[in-house]
Amino acid sequence: MDRLAGGLDGREEMAETSSAPAIAFSQTAEDLLVQSQARLQVPDALFRLDQLDVLYDDDAQALWTYMRPVGRPSFTPQMLGDFVTWQDLIGSHFGPGRAPLRYLVLGSRAPGVFCFGGDLELFATLIREGNRDGLAAYGYRCVEILSRNLHSLDLPILTIGLVQGQALGGGFEALLSFDYIVAERGATFGLPEVKFGLFPGMGAHAFLTRKLGSALADRVIMDDQTFTAEELYERGIVHVLAEPGQGEAAVRAFMAKAERRHAGLVGARRASKRSENVTLHELRDIVDYWADSAIKLREQDLKLMQRLAAAQVRIRPQVSAAA
Repeated sequence: MDRLAGGLDGREEMAETSSAPAIAFSQTAEDLLVQSQARLQVPDALFRLDQLDVLYDDDAQALWTYMRPVGRPSFTPQMLGDFVTWQDLIGSHFGPGRAPLRYLVLGSRAPGVFCFGGDLELFATLIREGNRDGLAAYGYRCVEILSRNLHSLDLPILTIGLVQGQALGGGFEALLSFDYIVAERGATFGLPEVKFGLFPGMGAHAFLTRKLGSALADRVIMDDQTFTAEELYERGIVHVLAEPGQGEAAVRAFMAKAERRHAGLVGARRASKRSENVTLHELRDIVDYWADSAIKLREQDLKLMQRLAAAQVRIRPQVSAAA
């Protein structure tokens, strides 16, 4: 791992300029040339995003990305904008004939939180304004990002979601678009939208119905339960369980184990996605149903929505999972 964005565990400060690692004596001149050329193909703009912290591991050919939210750890329009740029840069600079990439990893720098999901304060404002189109536009952007991730940006890569805390609402939905989920024991998952008279509108129905069947998916979505990483591992949603604080090590171990059969795993995931056939058109339709329902929420529902957002801000510092 070189700089291209700082320490993997988040304890090292980000360097202002790139610095190459010490040269291993076992590396040949040809190895070093290939490595240097690969680094030159990685766009510097990828490491200057406001709310995403990106690191490139040229040994594993892995791109590690951590959400670094400003304020409540949710998918604000600003963070969604960073994700669009992130995907565009990866799609245009990585892959065959460009910078090599085999694994794409997403985690979070927010202590004890992967993501709380949608921007509830924004939702409340748009609903009070009667701005149904604004709600739909927000949802369309979310599912467009998830759809591109579901299809691995049309690259021969494996995508991995790393969960070291709470993944709620849209945070949980986003994880369902990854090839694999690695979660630390004690991490929790939930879809709290039913609390304020709504339902998750950014992919939960489509993804969970394919993975669990419609009856169990409906129970997960509508019962307002919190699930542990261990429970979702038993249901096949979480693929790898890690001990607390060992999530990154578990991802590295997973990549090392997968390396020999990488091509086969990529092909198998493509076959699964083809069979599941979650289309962007379907996801956008669900967003429309969600926006139509959201715009009808009552003031008491909106106040409950905002109290939930405020409660999530208050509990965030008390969670001790590693970032």
